[in-house]
Amino acid sequence: MEHVTEGSWESLPVPLHPRVLGALRELGFPYMTPVQSATIPLFMKNKDVAAEAVTGSGKTLAFVIPILEILLRREEKLKKSQVGAIIITPTRELAIQIDEVLSHFTKAFPQFSQILWIGGRNPGEDVARFKEHGGNIIVATPGRLEDMFRRKAEGLDLASCVRSLDVLVLDEADRLLDMGFEASINTILEFLPKQRRTGLFSATQTQEVENLVRAGLRNPVRISVKEKGAAASSTQKTPSRLENYYMVCKADEKFNQLVHFLRNHKREKHLVFFSTCACVEYYGKALEALVKGVKIMCIHGKMKYKRNKIFMEFRKLQSGILVCTDVMARGIDIPEVNWVLQYDPPSSASAFVHRCGRTARIGHGGSALVFLLPMEESYVSFLAINQKCPLQEMKLQKNTADLLPKLKSMALADRAVFEKGMKAFVSYVQAYVKHECSLIFRLKDLDFASLARGFALLRMPKMPELRGKQFPDFVPVDVNTDTIPFKDKIREKQRQKLLEQQRKEKTENEGRKKFIKNKAWSKQKAKKEKKKKMNEKRKKEEGSDIEDEDMEELLNDTRLLKKFKKGKITEEEFEKGLLTSGKRSVKTADLGTSDAEDDG
Repeated sequence: MEHVTEGSWESLPVPLHPRVLGALRELGFPYMTPVQSATIPLFMKNKDVAAEAVTGSGKTLAFVIPILEILLRREEKLKKSQVGAIIITPTRELAIQIDEVLSHFTKAFPQFSQILWIGGRNPGEDVARFKEHGGNIIVATPGRLEDMFRRKAEGLDLASCVRSLDVLVLDEADRLLDMGFEASINTILEFLPKQRRTGLFSATQTQEVENLVRAGLRNPVRISVKEKGAAASSTQKTPSRLENYYMVCKADEKFNQLVHFLRNHKREKHLVFFSTCACVEYYGKALEALVKGVKIMCIHGKMKYKRNKIFMEFRKLQSGILVCTDVMARGIDIPEVNWVLQYDPPSSASAFVHRCGRTARIGHGGSALVFLLPMEESYVSFLAINQKCPLQEMKLQKNTADLLPKLKSMALADRAVFEKGMKAFVSYVQAYVKHECSLIFRLKDLDFASLARGFALLRMPKMPELRGKQFPDFVPVDVNTDTIPFKDKIREKQRQKLLEQQRKEKTENEGRKKFIKNKAWSKQKAKKEKKKKMNEKRKKEEGSDIEDEDMEELLNDTRLLKKFKKGKITEEEFEKGLLTSGKRSVKTADLGTSDAEDDG
């Protein structure tokens, strides 16, 4: 292992507590990394910091150590329910990891209690745990922390507990301030005291300076730590010990290339990134069946309760494959990852850097490989310029087996596989449209036939993006896909029950007028609005022919009729009222013909 160091911990201008130094020795970190030596002294001298450093450079210790030192130097010791520090991070996996690192230090300081608040757990249990054990240091995801501020009815007045706050850390700050988290962060900041130290840490940060300032820093010290040597001049954003490759192959060759690569690297640890949750579900199942003798696990953002368990289990493995989405792209430190494989390029260039950074962490070596379609090759130049991330080409592997027929057989044998494949294809196309580099990743350039073959589809799905297109190069399987059963007998029984119900409804509705569903809801609404306006206009035009006096008479007669029907007036009064109304009409008529009468 090659150490990138900036001196020993003892060389810091502000001395660390002996027990903090002891914990660092136990963890095997005798020296500081550049980001740690630059950040820790400033943070400990009560400065707000905004730190940018390449992924895997040791940012976690750069804020964990100052937090402990600041809390240890407090004049008034923290009570059980008082919160001294909050660390907010975008994903539960990263929160678990930070909590784990922090626990190595807090076990030497029993006066500090720490608590982890993340999604996928019972919030009621989190409240009970805080009330029982306290939480001087909170590690949390934004959604769960925001939720905890609303738990006053359950006996948790978190707004009062955070009045003692000394330090706030936003880890992976640029992503925290993305659309999905910005609202939660703003809500949380409203509860926190203004007199605090704030630290923002990320691998890609300069593009989000305005957001960072808004997040609550006061005159922050900006720290930017670059790679040494040749990389420093180009401000490279990935570790210099990372070997970055790309492979250009057609859409229907990509899966075979991936399987061949994984079969030849069974004894190593891999992260395989896909663009969507549906792709992870489908290809994860496919790899389980086709890459034998290796542990394969899947993880994505839509998993509620299994994510934490899978993440912790994979970390402990010596070798294996984790099939995942970008939920694993940020800050996650999985020991000894040899290869990061990007089956689909990410939706943004900065996410590419974060994905690659899951390997070659803190001085270790590692490799990354991205699979590109022929039309996407210019992405290599884009990354070199935009992200200062140079890539070298890896040639296509030879003698690869064609495994797509096997994948088709799996879909024919089990409806679950067939449906997963269709969903994966649709989600891939929809994600492709949203790519940040729309000049390179253009939907109109996609070879849908080759793509469908690469997904081993039995037929083309019905979706707006394919409407009106012909695919002579794609040959659908000569099978009625409605007849493909689920391997799971319970699911198949439910499906048959649903089909029977649909057949009955179809028979019952055959004589009725069909409701046109293919019109967009917005168009139907616009049509109704137009019709309503036309009716109002017509009524207005018709009403303009009636004179004001006539209208008054009509209204008067209507009122009389209503009163008579309700029994409020007698028949005699009703007739008298009508007569009075008639006289008024006569007077109006007289006034209208007065000139003629004078002439007479």
